[in-house]
Amino acid sequence: MTHPAALMEILPVAIAAVAAACRVTRHVQNRQQHIQRHSKDDMSPVTIADYAAQAVIARHLADAFGSLTMVGEEDAATLREAGHGLLRDEVATAARMAWPAASVDDVLDAIDLGNHDASGARYWTLDPIDGTKGFLRGGQYAVSLALIEHGKVMLGVLGCPNLSQNYSRSFDDPDARGCLFHAVRGGGAWSVPADQPTMAARRLDASREEDITAMRVCESVEAAHSRIDDTGRIVEYLAARGTPARLDSQCKYAVVARGQAEAYLRLPTRRDYVEKIWDHAAGMIIAEEAGAVVTDVLGKPLDFSRGAGLSANRGVICATRAFHGRIRQAINALELFQE
Repeated sequence: MTHPAALMEILPVAIAAVAAACRVTRHVQNRQQHIQRHSKDDMSPVTIADYAAQAVIARHLADAFGSLTMVGEEDAATLREAGHGLLRDEVATAARMAWPAASVDDVLDAIDLGNHDASGARYWTLDPIDGTKGFLRGGQYAVSLALIEHGKVMLGVLGCPNLSQNYSRSFDDPDARGCLFHAVRGGGAWSVPADQPTMAARRLDASREEDITAMRVCESVEAAHSRIDDTGRIVEYLAARGTPARLDSQCKYAVVARGQAEAYLRLPTRRDYVEKIWDHAAGMIIAEEAGAVVTDVLGKPLDFSRGAGLSANRGVICATRAFHGRIRQAINALELFQE
């Protein structure tokens, strides 16, 4: 297992990589209407941002460490097809926002550095755009990077380009600077502006609220991502009346980590659904290092030792220590998600 001091040496590279990807994704999001007006039907701004962000992060890590083992959400097979020249060029153009000298081949090769199968003892995992619908709406999304060793998340960086450092600002009101969150195992969780990641970091602390009636729950804007009806049943059972925090992506983990909400529930929409490691790794370690508890809906720790999927788990509960057990009690009392 990598020594904590060594993780702290790795962390600045990961932060710089995610910050660079945030610049790229912000640029593409701001050009959505232009891209849609001048592209073919199969070319989506989120597709361009996904590929370009993965290329930029992979290149940063490979340049710094000489080699790279990474499980990314994307590969370049589609981009290499003869009929996708326009998409290929748009991806390369976007990547050059953070990698000016990149050729098209450079970008494609960098994307394919994320082709690892999550079978190794040590690898990175990346979701270049977490929260597709939020991205397309001009709302909240995240760039999520984590380092996994022997089935444990050791380091996480979460870029939230539209999330404000002002907690009173609406999640529906994109911020011009954004936030970048990071954590290493045993080192706490921290926040910096996404556009100035070298600024002094601010430590994150989860809420210390103990009155269950005041509990605020993060909810997905997209109903398909979680059982919002079951979330409502749990909230009603607990008589929690806090104002829900509704936003997309792993930004919800950060919102819990910084004390802006007390719980994030990702409840399984069907029995056979398996969560992906890149959808939770970075957010989980940031929330845990801020003092929250993260398990599946049955109370089991998330198991990152089984490849690209969290196949040993069902759903996710991220909540403060005061409320995690209460949420589990509610799930049991309501007989939800029984084995």
